[in-house]
Amino acid sequence: MKISNLTALSKVMLLVAGLLFIGSLFVPMWRIELEAPQYPEGLVLQLHANKIGGDVDIINGLNHYIGMATLHSENFLEFTILPYIFGVFAIISLVLIFINNRKAVLVFFTFFVLFVILAGIDFYRWNYEYGHNLDPNAAIKVPGMAYQPPLIGYKQLLNFGAYSIPDIGGWMLTGAGVLLFLVILKEFKFKKSI
Repeated sequence: MKISNLTALSKVMLLVAGLLFIGSLFVPMWRIELEAPQYPEGLVLQLHANKIGGDVDIINGLNHYIGMATLHSENFLEFTILPYIFGVFAIISLVLIFINNRKAVLVFFTFFVLFVILAGIDFYRWNYEYGHNLDPNAAIKVPGMAYQPPLIGYKQLLNFGAYSIPDIGGWMLTGAGVLLFLVILKEFKFKKSI
């Protein structure tokens, strides 16, 4: 048996990670919750791998008054490519079981971390443009005010409180990343034997 072979537990974790990648395609990945006195039940914007869901029409109607662009899934390239990316991640996770090489898992985990960083930068850029590029002819103008939702966490935007948090799919992706990290820890814990 080669020293770089994966243990049975690592293979199970890779299988579960692959299933989590697949599962994340069918549920919302991220959510932005908006709370305001006039909406006591709150409003929710849900980002799926392939579309924007939730109270999109109501939010678009409100945003019109302050000059924000309306949201439409077809305006975002990300919703076209993300399902393929997560599909490929799922396939790689499953193929790694058969490749049976811990260095290959390390390479995949490195690419996954880079993807997460780039996705975070892209999401920040999207939020920035959405909250700062306002129509100068909007009905409501507040000098110096931008409406950029938080990348993660809470932010007050006029009379709306905005919470930006992972949804079910986001937690599934986090779980997949944690499992990949645990495989790396488990497989490389005896560095002297490499």
